[in-house]
Amino acid sequence: MPQPRSFIDRERFVAFAFAAADLLVEVGGDGRIGFAAGAFRARFGQTPESLIGSDPVRLIAPEDRAAFATALALLPGRGRLAPTAFRLADAERTPFAISGLHIMSADTQARLCLCFSPLPAPPDLRPADGPALLREAEQRQRAGEADRLALVDLGTACSAATETLERALREEAGAAVLTAELAPGRYGLLPGEGQKLPELGALARRLEELLGTEAGSVAITTIPLAGDGLTPAQAARALRHGLATFVRLGANGIRSAGFEDGLSGVVAKVTERAGVLRRIIAGHRFRLDYQPIVHLATRRLHHHEALLRLEPGVLAPGEGPQEFVSLAETIGLTEDLDLAVAAMAMAAASAIPDGRHIAFNISGLSAQSASFRHRLNVLLNRDPHGARRVMVELTESVEIEDEAAASVTLRGLRDRGVPICIDDFGAGAAAFRYLKSFPADFVKVDGSYVQAALTSERDRSFVAAMVDLSLAVGAQVVAERIETEEAARVMQDLGVHFGQGWLFGKPGPL
Repeated sequence: MPQPRSFIDRERFVAFAFAAADLLVEVGGDGRIGFAAGAFRARFGQTPESLIGSDPVRLIAPEDRAAFATALALLPGRGRLAPTAFRLADAERTPFAISGLHIMSADTQARLCLCFSPLPAPPDLRPADGPALLREAEQRQRAGEADRLALVDLGTACSAATETLERALREEAGAAVLTAELAPGRYGLLPGEGQKLPELGALARRLEELLGTEAGSVAITTIPLAGDGLTPAQAARALRHGLATFVRLGANGIRSAGFEDGLSGVVAKVTERAGVLRRIIAGHRFRLDYQPIVHLATRRLHHHEALLRLEPGVLAPGEGPQEFVSLAETIGLTEDLDLAVAAMAMAAASAIPDGRHIAFNISGLSAQSASFRHRLNVLLNRDPHGARRVMVELTESVEIEDEAAASVTLRGLRDRGVPICIDDFGAGAAAFRYLKSFPADFVKVDGSYVQAALTSERDRSFVAAMVDLSLAVGAQVVAERIETEEAARVMQDLGVHFGQGWLFGKPGPL
């Protein structure tokens, strides 16, 4: 009996799909997998059905997840994702080309249809870096996974940490372990999902052998990701502060930061310094430097960004502005710090004669606080002239948990004429949600994409798509970390409006 034509057509379409792809995935409007078919057992040891309802980002190797999340977020605006190289989250980190189509079905539900096709040759993909490792560790924290992060300090031999040594470290750790350089000679290792870290004693001995150093010269320690009674936000802040300490001070910093007692030990150590930090903020024992942001086409100054700089001696040796912000976040002083910076930026904006605007940062923690919202409005009402000359940049150092409350803050600022900029766009998937949830006059493309776009067609495509998405919501685009004329030209060719970086001026006095 002949088959109905609809059956034959469906069979033909399925055959065409599997001729080009090993894996087929459909993502629903909720961002979860609604359909999966293909060789999932061979690649992941899971049935396609077991993936229904999960986040598609988990199919991708941790070092590529931010880029994949960016591609997914941009797909609806462009309608199609051209074949783009990503590594899978299988044990071998297998490179695949992923293509996608955005469709509206008969029930008016938007869906993303993704095809995963193996690549015949390994693509030129960026290795994992510190931000990628941190994002993945925080994701494990939020999921409640009881993983441990290993930190490797090569000590005085770090000058010998050549590309050969890094390759050996990754080979010894295994493909299933995310390995990222955090600082010269200092690395972080995070096991793949369901995997374990390698035997660390053997790993240390192998590295010492390669370096030609004595036993004990390579220090490897592990820290738990579990929060030990902390809230997810507190655990994430403690992890960020602890890793920043390791980057500065190495293995000795881990002990001084309190990691021996877990993340709660880090919070306890930082809390001991709360009084000193509070006095630093209250006494304004810091200054603001200002970096110019220019129009790329004309090179005319558009506005300045206010950047925090600390007085000498107010913090421990090696601690800088980012560590100070991390400390403030960990012990709940972010609102006080953001208000102090806002007051100084407004005073500077009032003092300059030529009508230039000054942008200051507020963190996601402050934006979602009703208390901060009230105190900032009081500050703006006190100096109406300065209030007309400032802009606000929303930073994503900590993911916003109460987006509705943050939206009230940002819409209130915009209603009174304060422009809003979403900072570090593309650095994490949350920034794309923010663009939908919050008003935005400007979007600042994360500097890692700017630098990568100079050599990577994939990243150039991402930046171009970010520009399209920003324009669709009425926002102009700023690219940071522009250090050369080539970078300025590439960004301008991709449609970016404004540039910030050493090419146009380093931070300094107005």
